[in-house]
Amino acid sequence: MNDGYNPMRWDCQKRGCFNTKRRPKIEVFHDLFPGKINFGDVDGIVEINSKGLLLEWKSDDIDLPRGQQIMYTRLTRDKRLTVIILCGNAEYMDISHLGCFFAGQYSRPVESSLEQAREWIASWVEYAQKGKA
Repeated sequence: MNDGYNPMRWDCQKRGCFNTKRRPKIEVFHDLFPGKINFGDVDGIVEINSKGLLLEWKSDDIDLPRGQQIMYTRLTRDKRLTVIILCGNAEYMDISHLGCFFAGQYSRPVESSLEQAREWIASWVEYAQKGKA
């Protein structure tokens, strides 16, 4: 039975660098969008009862680029999508800060931990499970 556990199965030592071998080269579409707009990567996304939670991971800087702030503010206005911002070391899953976008509002990242992020996500799951599609 699949319980949702979804570890990365790619072995870079055996199969080469994942980013080189498997990551789509989204930069090839840059000339199709106006201004400085282009695709961004999605670090994680889940849906429950037509509510979405998007994970944005930042390793080096807790300040989001202005374009991401605009996009997440707009996409979360109707409360169907929430964006959690986690900052830290992805290799060890050391989380230093957590922020979010919800209802078109940006709660800037504040000091946090992996355990606090897990609690925040568990609370979001409760919220999503209460809503009906």
